Amino acid sequence: MDELLTVPEVLAKFRVPRSTWYQWRQTGRAPRVFKLPNGELRVRRSVFEDWLTGLESEAA
Repeated sequence: MDELLTVPEVLAKFRVPRSTWYQWRQTGRAPRVFKLPNGELRVRRSVFEDWLTGLESEAA
C-alpha cells in the first residue's frame, strides 16, 4: 500500500505556510488529495512524487 502523507508533512517538506497550501488547492496547483472519514486530508506518496516530477518538468 502507498504511504499516506498528512498536510503538515507536505508543508514541512516545502517549508510553506498552510495559507500557501490552500492557495495552491484553490488554483488547482496542489497535489491531488483525498479526505478521510474524520475530515483530514491525505496525499498518496506516489501522487506527491508525480506532482513533484511535473513541477520539475514545468521549470525546465
